[in-house]
Parts: sequence; C-alpha cells; structure tokens
Amino acid sequence: MKSIPILTFLSVLIFPLVAPGAPPELDHAECSPLSTFFIAPTRVLWQSEAGVQNAGSLLKPHAGQAVLKEPQPPCVLKASTNRPAAILLDFGMELHGYVELITPMTPEQAKLRRVRVRFGESASEAMAELGGPQNAQNDHAIRDQVVTLPWLGKKMVGPSGFRFVRIDNADPQLPVEISQVRAVLQIRDLPYVGSFKCDDERINRIWQVGAYTVHLNMQEYLWDGIKRDRLVWIGDMHPEVSTILAVFGSNEVVPRSLDLTRDVTPVTEWMNGISSYSMWWVLIHEELWRHQGNRPYLEAQKGYLTPLLTRLANLVGPDGKEHIDGMRFLDWPSSPNQQGVTAGLQGLLVMTLESGARLMTVLGDTDTAKLCTEAATRGRKVVPDVAKSKSGAALLSLAGMLDARQTSDSVLKVGGPKGVSTFYGFYVLQALARSGDADTALDFIRTYWGAMLDLGATTFWEDFNLEWTPNAGRIDELVPPGKKDIHGDYGAYCYLGFRHSLCHGWASGPTAWLSQNVLGIKPLEPGFKRVRIAPQLGNLKWVEGAYPTPLGPIRVRHERKPDGTVASTVEAPPGIQIESTKQP
Repeated sequence: MKSIPILTFLSVLIFPLVAPGAPPELDHAECSPLSTFFIAPTRVLWQSEAGVQNAGSLLKPHAGQAVLKEPQPPCVLKASTNRPAAILLDFGMELHGYVELITPMTPEQAKLRRVRVRFGESASEAMAELGGPQNAQNDHAIRDQVVTLPWLGKKMVGPSGFRFVRIDNADPQLPVEISQVRAVLQIRDLPYVGSFKCDDERINRIWQVGAYTVHLNMQEYLWDGIKRDRLVWIGDMHPEVSTILAVFGSNEVVPRSLDLTRDVTPVTEWMNGISSYSMWWVLIHEELWRHQGNRPYLEAQKGYLTPLLTRLANLVGPDGKEHIDGMRFLDWPSSPNQQGVTAGLQGLLVMTLESGARLMTVLGDTDTAKLCTEAATRGRKVVPDVAKSKSGAALLSLAGMLDARQTSDSVLKVGGPKGVSTFYGFYVLQALARSGDADTALDFIRTYWGAMLDLGATTFWEDFNLEWTPNAGRIDELVPPGKKDIHGDYGAYCYLGFRHSLCHGWASGPTAWLSQNVLGIKPLEPGFKRVRIAPQLGNLKWVEGAYPTPLGPIRVRHERKPDGTVASTVEAPPGIQIESTKQP
C-alpha cells in the first residue's frame, strides 16, 4: 500500500469543511521538526511515609493506553489532612518534554481528582516549594502546577526540562489512582554523524554528554537551556553551533535561529541587547561558511552584515581602543572583573572585524572589507591588561594579540580550572590548544566538566564552580543531612539556586574542542574542500572518530607510537583534499 503524506491526508479531510471547490491546501500548517519518544521511569526515588500504595506498579511495562481492566494494581495516593501522599520518580537522564499520567477506571466517576506535578532537573528541585531561599521558579516553563486528571484517560503536563517528577495528591478527601506514568521526550531524531573515542573513558563520556546537551536544546529553535532560558541567545549559540557542526553537521535549526534574531534586531541595536552577541553572530556565520560553503545563505546575510560591520568598525577609535556602547559583557562569571571584560572585548572585536573582512571579500564588497581590516589593524595595537581574567586572556590569545604560550603559562594554567566557566571555558580550551598544550586542556576537561558527571549530571550545566563541590550531595539523590545541595544552595547572577539550568548548550565546548583539536579536523576551504588534520593527542594514547562534512564524514584514527610520534589513518570522501596528518 502506498503511503500518503500527512499534509495531503489532512487536506483531504479538512478541504470539504474549509473551501468546497478549491484546491486542497494547508498553507497554515507546519510540520514539527521534533519527534516524540516515550520514556518509562527507572525508579521510585522517594515516597511519603503514609498514603502510598503500589508505587512499584509504575515501573512495570505498560501499553500507554487507559484500559478497562488493569494488568496490575494502580498506584494509589491517599492524602490526609496534614500529610500529603506523594512519590518522586526518576527517569534516569535529563529530558525535554512532558510527563503523561494515565488513569484507570475508578468508582465515583464524577469526582475528578487533582494532583500537583513538580518537575526537577535535580531530585531536590522536584521536592522544592516555589520561591523560598533556594529560588525554585516557574520561569519560561511551568514546572510546578496543580492539574485535574480525567477519569479513565490521559493527562499530559509540561513542557519543561527535567529528569525527576514529583506527584502529590492535591485533594485530601479523594484518593488518586494512577495506572501509568511516562515521560514524553521531544527531540530532533538526528543521527550522530560525528563520533569520538579514545583510551580515556572519562573523556569519552564528556564528549557524549556535551553532544546530548546540545541535542536536547535543538528544539524548534536552538535554545540555550531547556528548563530556563528556552530562548535564542546568539552568544550562547557559538559553542552550540561548534558542537552541532562536529556532531550532526548541517542542521536547519542553526540558520533558523540566526535569522530569527537578525530579523527582530534592528542593526542599530545589539542582538539580545548585548554588544558581544552581535559580534558572535558574525563569527558564527564565518564558521558556517567554512564548514558548509553555502554561498546563497551567506549572500542572504549581506544586507545585514554590511551595516553591522560598519557600525563595529566605527567602534575602534583612531587610537585603536574599542569604544563599545551598551552592555559590556562576556559571560556572567567574568562580569566582576571589568578590566578583564575590556581586554576580552578588545580581542573579540578584532576577531570579528577580521572575520567580517574575510566574509565581505567573499561577497565582493571590497569597501566594507577594507574598512574592517583597517579598524582591526588599529585595534591590534592596543592590548589591555587582562587582570588575571582567563576569559579575557583567552580571547586576546585567539585573536593573536598575546603570545599563546606565554599567556597559557602566565594566566590560563594558573590555579588549574579555577576561574573557568562552562561558557567561556571553550575559549580557554581553544587558547590552550593554540599554545600547543593539549595536556593541560585535557586535564581541565577531566577535572572541571568531569566533576559535574561525578555529581550525577547527564547534561552540562549553565555554570559550575569547583569550589561548590566539597561536601556536596549528588543531583540524583535527595541531599543527605549535613551535605550541601549542589543545585539549590549555589549559583549567582541570573541563576541563583534552583533557577540554575542543568542543561545549557553553551557548556558543550569540550565536545567541539575534542573533535576539532584531538581528532584534529579543521576545514581550510569552504565546504571542507580542503582540510587540515593535525591531531593533538596530549596525554592520550589513541583516538578515533568521525567529523561531518557536506561531502560525507571524515574518519580518522591516531595512535601514539613508542617513539612519541603519532601514526594516523584517514578515510575521507572523494572531493576532499587532505593537507596534513602530522602532529604539530
């Protein structure tokens, strides 16, 4: 039997009701890019001391359909006037989507039951009350609400980002019966074209978790967080786009998000209200151009790029100093060190103008390219004091305005990962690679990002500080007496306590970094027509993996030989010219 496209099928159904005699069209319908998967809970992490029966039934296999006769007794929540009956379910990993509650046939059909549903990215968040000293919130996605359950039916609650769900009986007078509970995961069903594997399983896990963190944020648009800040933030996108290119290759969520922000931001304003984010918009476009070589898409940006780059070039004074107006921002942990921010913005502006000059040369606008080059040349002459800011030092190093090795020794390596953030840690890693110090970069990844895994993370967090870890409980357990709550007790700025997102795409930098620098795969010509393969194994013995390109994935394996040299095997699709396979 030949399959019928769903929109054709729908138009046949709707056509007689809408416009008899007209062509069957559904111009107002749009296919969702998201797929739906059902995830069963893995354990009952907690239940109230009284009023709960048959909680284990929720862990048994179910059909996902209300039935007249249940195969096993339903879970019953019977509250008293002074004690709620409640359960806390663990779905085993961070998810984006909904939770679905399915109810059985019960007596007193007319009396509808109500439950309170609380989502949590940590077990303690799912147990928290709104507000309070730990700042549990309903921002962007309602994660704490009371809902009415149907009789012999289904109720879907959400969406949010979560791993844990607490369900309370909201009516002490009426027991609640629930036959099934399942998470409804919404995600783009994409193959992981890129891959990474080495002799260190901790590093392998970090690559995978970074990839999954971004994957969850690839919703209708590319968000930075699936619980809080379900928004398109252009600066946050830069590490995310780097990860997407290393894992999935080309995906429409990237241009869709770039164009959305461009279209709602007059060029006289800064994207997301932040000067540096308009700069990241330019840098993302050059990265897309190098990876994909999509000239029509680049040409479509010219009308916005030209006045934006002109505005940016005019922010470099005759003396070479930047005069950036508006919000002067790199990331939140960098904010207290305003001298470090100034240093970082000087380097970021120079990088942006040089990137803009290359893009405008491709687009044939020699006047704007010249304007950018002249402004960048003036800007290079001014190298502000980084004031021990690792973020500012990393950007100046990447701009080539500071000696990479000297900066690594004098700033980046001092104190180990202290002073690194989940967002700008990506650029610290890139600057360490530029200095040839893959050993330190790998150790930073193991120590800093690895510590989140040690605390139960299945995705990487909006921010993290190693100083939070002493005497801290895991996020996948209720916090024991005498322990600190790593989620509710910490955070700063806009992410205090439980408002802190535990799935933030900007934290995925190690995934992109490992593919770019340890696999060593970087495009030299747009569309990967020419590529350099220069692995930095650091203290690894071997590494293998794949990197997506428009012509097909490049597959490599690098092994360190007894004499310290690296032997490489490369499989590249036809049409790709390999420049080098030597370790720098």
